[in-house]
Amino acid sequence: MRFGLVPPIVHRNPRFAPPAWEFEATIDNLAAIAARADSLGYDFMCFPGHVAIPEEVADVRGHVYWDPVATMSYIAAHTARIKLCVYVVVLGYYHPLEICKSYGSVDRLSGGRLILGVGVGSLEQEFKMLGRPFADRGARADDSLRALRASLSKRAPAYHGEFYDYEGFIVEPHALQDHVPVWIGGRSGRSLRRAVELADGWSPFKLQVDELRPILDRYRPQIEARGPGFDLVFPPDPPLDPLDDPDEARDRIAAFKAVGATGLALRFRHTSKEHYERQLEAFVRIV
Repeated sequence: MRFGLVPPIVHRNPRFAPPAWEFEATIDNLAAIAARADSLGYDFMCFPGHVAIPEEVADVRGHVYWDPVATMSYIAAHTARIKLCVYVVVLGYYHPLEICKSYGSVDRLSGGRLILGVGVGSLEQEFKMLGRPFADRGARADDSLRALRASLSKRAPAYHGEFYDYEGFIVEPHALQDHVPVWIGGRSGRSLRRAVELADGWSPFKLQVDELRPILDRYRPQIEARGPGFDLVFPPDPPLDPLDDPDEARDRIAAFKAVGATGLALRFRHTSKEHYERQLEAFVRIV
């Protein structure tokens, strides 16, 4: 299994009662955590993204979302090998070539370490604020995924689809990797089907093992047909505490592995930057 992080600071999720130190944390604190994770062998870090959260849902979804392009670019300069995963880009907010330019630049700046996490989106107020259509967002997302696969690593991309149609433009810089891994977010069977058909992995949120199992079982033949390169990356919820409860952490890892997880996007309980780094070290010891 691959082990990555949903780090502190970049998104203060209200469900996990963010500790006080995060409210004063800086980019240098985040860079220190990323460098420590890099040295310990963690595989990836996830950086969430929203443009603007409506006030009426901010207490549920969280008020703080650091811009992923700026943040990932800074972290790329302070790390050497850990992959950088945006989790997620809401496809309907952007033209595919905007995504190719912004995240292709991150891939090139990082030496080819981008994982592109994408989703259809569910926050209708944000779609409306941005002037983007909401009702047909699923079909648009599928077309965008096809466009991205045709374009991410191309200097002169071309795509002719239902919603996106372009040719004769230069995107420079563009992604360094010949094949940028694309993971689909979401929490439904439809998102898994989309991942199997159009992407390289599925990374849902807020689903426990018992909720994952029936969805995975339904699509098991299609998953197996994709072969060992298809990723199933799950976020244990609530956060793990490998320092004080290593047995519980081992049990939860085993449960995810039993349903077919190829990776975990981890959160840890923590009370300070130093405590978080000790959790990073403790987790490495138990796995």
